Amino acid sequence: MKEIKAFVKPNRIQKIIEALTDNGFKSMTLSQAEGTGAFKAKGARPSLDFYITNSPVIKIELVCQNEEAQSAIDIIVTNGNTEEPADGIIYLSDIEDAFQIKTGDSLKRFDL
Repeated sequence: MKEIKAFVKPNRIQKIIEALTDNGFKSMTLSQAEGTGAFKAKGARPSLDFYITNSPVIKIELVCQNEEAQSAIDIIVTNGNTEEPADGIIYLSDIEDAFQIKTGDSLKRFDL
């Protein structure tokens, strides 16, 4: 299994979610976040929470089978891309296993 973490611009999130869902990726977690990096967006401001320059981002997290990971990445890239710099970043990690909290059963043998 693979875990995908993508940090994308808020104005692209609806398009990304719809495309992922339309292509069978129905379970994901979304979080609001603030990011820093080499590129400073217009309107970046000191954060009242973190006291650093920031840009708002949305974090998408999803877990899928190994053979589905590239498809999910392609969908995020295609639908998250804009004409502006600093569209975001995607991280890909291996997941050894996952367990249902209710039963303790491993999800490794099931489709996610």
